[in-house]
Amino acid sequence: MTLVGLLTIDQYNQIVGQIFDEDSYFNPIQDADDNWVISIEEIEFCTVEEFQWVKQLPLIEYKPKVTEI
Repeated sequence: MTLVGLLTIDQYNQIVGQIFDEDSYFNPIQDADDNWVISIEEIEFCTVEEFQWVKQLPLIEYKPKVTEI
């Protein structure tokens, strides 16, 4: 089971494309339920004071979107 941090739309808008450490950027994605989520690594390695709130995000099981070919 892979856990991810669940974002609200407002939280997504605050962090999308923002840097979370010296050279890494937040990259929220949508899961199969259309939730915006970020990885555990983005949460754990966030060193930017402004975004420390990500460490308090609720964790949910990641359900990848299924794309049909």
